[in-house]
Amino acid sequence: MARESHLETTIGKSLTTTIADSKVLMVGAGGIGCELLKNLVMSGFKNIEVIDLDTIDLSNLNRQFLFQKQHIKKSKAHVAKESALAFNPNVNIVSRHQNIKEQEFSVDWFKSFDLVMNALDNLDARRHVNKMCLAANVPLVESGTAGYLGQVTIIQKDKTECFDCQPKETPKTFPVCTIRSTPSTPIHCIVWAKSYLFGLLFGNAEDDDDETLSKEDSSDEETVKELAALAQEAQALKAILASADTEGFAQRVFDKVFHTDIQRLRSMEDMWKSRKPPTPLKYDDIMSSTDDLQKAMDATTLESQNLKDQRVWTLRETVEVFTDSLLKLTSRLKTMRQADAESSVQFDKDDSETLDFVTATANLRAHVYGIEEKSRFQVKAMAGNIIPAIATTNAIIAGMMVMLAFKILNKRIADCKTSYLVYGRHRPQLIVSEPLAKPNPKCYICRYSYIGLKIDTEKSTVQDLISLLEENSLQDVEIQENGRVIYDPDFDDNAGKTLASLELSDGKFVDVVDEDDRKIIICLKHVDSAELGESTYAIEGDIEQALEQQTVMRQQLKEAEAAEAAAHEHQEDPDVIMSDVNKKRKHDEILSTSETTTEEGPLKKTTLEGVAHPSVSDAGVGDGTSTAQAVNLDEVVIVDGKSIDVVILD
Repeated sequence: MARESHLETTIGKSLTTTIADSKVLMVGAGGIGCELLKNLVMSGFKNIEVIDLDTIDLSNLNRQFLFQKQHIKKSKAHVAKESALAFNPNVNIVSRHQNIKEQEFSVDWFKSFDLVMNALDNLDARRHVNKMCLAANVPLVESGTAGYLGQVTIIQKDKTECFDCQPKETPKTFPVCTIRSTPSTPIHCIVWAKSYLFGLLFGNAEDDDDETLSKEDSSDEETVKELAALAQEAQALKAILASADTEGFAQRVFDKVFHTDIQRLRSMEDMWKSRKPPTPLKYDDIMSSTDDLQKAMDATTLESQNLKDQRVWTLRETVEVFTDSLLKLTSRLKTMRQADAESSVQFDKDDSETLDFVTATANLRAHVYGIEEKSRFQVKAMAGNIIPAIATTNAIIAGMMVMLAFKILNKRIADCKTSYLVYGRHRPQLIVSEPLAKPNPKCYICRYSYIGLKIDTEKSTVQDLISLLEENSLQDVEIQENGRVIYDPDFDDNAGKTLASLELSDGKFVDVVDEDDRKIIICLKHVDSAELGESTYAIEGDIEQALEQQTVMRQQLKEAEAAEAAAHEHQEDPDVIMSDVNKKRKHDEILSTSETTTEEGPLKKTTLEGVAHPSVSDAGVGDGTSTAQAVNLDEVVIVDGKSIDVVILD
């Protein structure tokens, strides 16, 4: 075909064949994911698997171009697949509307891919994929955007630093992504309240006309039902907004947003396989309940000591604030539109009524999903830090990801670089690159070896696990799972319990540390004992080799820490630069001396050759150039096998 011929001409037949035969996993089908999937199908990739738990929202359509209006509330992964196939129908795409953290997506599943590409927007999922790729030893292309800024890099076990090698600060700005279906943190609820519901009620309604939706082409029964449901929801919302001046308006808005819409989300069973479903709220039930009255009274008596802004409201108080702020903002909007029909109310964190509304709706949303609620003071601080995603940024980063994928599949990881999109800087380049960083020897994720263990978790006990570890040179072990102590020589309460009873099932990672402080990470793989035969377990990997690597790594880490401490000490005391041994050698190693003069007085220019020193950088030496700064001989750093011109003050 013409497409393949053009690709072969551009990158060569061999690489084109490798790309076509490779199997790629794409995690995330949002802003970056849409651009990335389109790029992949048009760049010769034939086997792609895409996974995303999210559904399409109206706010996605301005930057996620694989989605259209008729796709709203449908699975991002499934729709992205269908849209991408329109670019190239000869590609095999498997789409999954699931959570990448589900148990079925094990290390073995990750091993089935030649390459993994992250297009995620949250730290928790990124850390999970990072760890799974390290355990599976599969290269990962990691990416991210925030407004006009972007970044893309490679993660490969033992070759580059991983996602957790450098500490990540808690984000102070958050992209507006799809958070309407499965929020998990307070900021998700705040973004939803500020960027979605507030704009829907008090802004200029986006183009969501139900008549337009009903006229969209539909080719299957599921689409017809979905469009009918959307049209019904849109009509119900319009009816509620039209009745803003009537009694019970606030209650009708409340029941639709926090009961009817939540009930609809609960009906999507696949979404709640691995998480707790939301709990709908009813206005009458809350206002008629007396459970919160005493709490509210107690809180009122403490107002002089604890300002209302700085405490979390009770559920009843939250509903009252929601009702009051909704009515006030609706009245304000009506007055504004008498002068200008296109007027809208804008959120301002310093506007008491808009902040009240966002705080109340965010906390009601949090209550529905069992998420921690925040005080008005906290919401004010968080709501001011939300930034939008930019389509152009996503497109640039997605293109760079494909270029890195080409290099990885062409066995040229050493040529890959970490690249940053830096908009608005004082440098002429839009994209700045740097070499891939080496693994951090102190990283608690990638510095350890991952060992697979096939075992019957239903029948095997913790003591069985301890015994097999002892058979493989691990004595007096401590066992933990995600920070939870399973076994310790001083805590053996769980020794007789089965692994499954302690939720140590298929796909779980277990940290094992022995008496010599050597650590390995074991990935449990449940296998029925009948399949294992006479052996009660099967180890994937070499524990002895892993322990040897740990010993070497620990020694290297100690040396690095000692060198760092020495450098710090030398920095504090400039008179101590050389070791005593090198000081003793210095006069014996002088090969030539010449005189010169400066304004400061007579100087001796001394050349040192053949002097060994194991801990010195070779930057700027070995080329016959001399140092520009006059220093004492005691401050000379001697470099292995190279000559340095040293200036000595007489």
